Amino acid sequence: MKNESKKPNNGGNWIGVGTAIGAALFAVTNEPVWIAVGVAVGAALGWRKPKDQNNKEI
Repeated sequence: MKNESKKPNNGGNWIGVGTAIGAALFAVTNEPVWIAVGVAVGAALGWRKPKDQNNKEI
């Protein structure tokens, strides 16, 4: 039987949050670099390994 985490994997949601923040900063400053910065920050936040996940197989 697989050892599945009961928590949903919402890592991709951080990219959307970062993009939204970058788009808001772009609207204020009119510099498109903020969109890329927002995506990069969101990806970095979503890239963390869950705390309850281990590499052992049962």
